[in-house]
Amino acid sequence: MPKSAVPVSATALPSPFRNKAEREQDRADKRAAVLLAAVRMFNARGYHAASLDDVAASLGVSKPTIYHYLGNKEQVLVECVNRGLSMLRDAADAAARAPGSGHDRLRAFLLRYACINMDDFGRCVIRTNEELLSMDSAIQFRARKREIDDAVRGMIAEGIADGSIAPVDIRFASFALAGALNWPARWHDPDGPMSPAEVAEKLVDIALGGLTPRG
Repeated sequence: MPKSAVPVSATALPSPFRNKAEREQDRADKRAAVLLAAVRMFNARGYHAASLDDVAASLGVSKPTIYHYLGNKEQVLVECVNRGLSMLRDAADAAARAPGSGHDRLRAFLLRYACINMDDFGRCVIRTNEELLSMDSAIQFRARKREIDDAVRGMIAEGIADGSIAPVDIRFASFALAGALNWPARWHDPDGPMSPAEVAEKLVDIALGGLTPRG
């Protein structure tokens, strides 16, 4: 072997540098942590009272870090409500594919709906008024909420058609159900004696009582 040649070990040394997948996962994890801290701050203090400085301080990072991962304050709020709306939309889609009657599918969705609204991102959806958003964001927010309402109306209509739900005013019924199941987002205490699932079960049973066919 020439004196200048350096033998190469057959076993490669582990690299101290993250690969692309690891860097992307690290960024996703940090972004999720920032988003969770922000939504909890908004829910606890209200959008106007909460600041991105508070969010940054709660994570031990600088305010520019929040901008880096999520943008300005309204962009952070929009991301929070979109996360909650996506959860609700996924729940509606899952219920629509479920077996059983229209009443069964509606009940399954409402149980999930109520639980989501007592969680961080669903709670933010309920507590966010359109007036807090720019015109474009408010229009998108309204349209996505309408999708959820349309899904509920569709399940009620299916239940009426198959006889599992009494003939009712579908629009009025969907408003009544949403009104009843949105309120826990404001009064339920995560540290209280009842879990979200227990609250949802009781409320849904009461709310659906008026839709049960008579006789």
